[in-house]
Amino acid sequence: MHLEHPYRFDGRRRTASASHAVWLRGLVEQVLMTRPGERLNRPTFGSGLGQLPFDGLGDELSATTEFLVRSALQQWLGDLIQVEQVEVTSHDSTSRIQVTFQENRTGETHTEIFERRGTG
Repeated sequence: MHLEHPYRFDGRRRTASASHAVWLRGLVEQVLMTRPGERLNRPTFGSGLGQLPFDGLGDELSATTEFLVRSALQQWLGDLIQVEQVEVTSHDSTSRIQVTFQENRTGETHTEIFERRGTG
């Protein structure tokens, strides 16, 4: 059993639990959406995506973003998943990050999509 993220209570007023797949997706999302320095006791945790501009995403910035995502996931979740593919696209100021990964424990492959709106 895994705790659901974000933390909440279920209909029975108990801590909500999540399936293994939902839990893994939440971990990936935490790594991608957390800025380094945001966590007090783990200042290097996160990916740094929030510091990148996504308006007018060119080939170089797209490749940099893919590398950033892949390396952050490998660093923080390498014992749980193996990243197979990262695809980054942008439209206006919204980035779309598609991550395909394989669970180390089961060998099951997942493809998850995360979106982030720019602040500019």
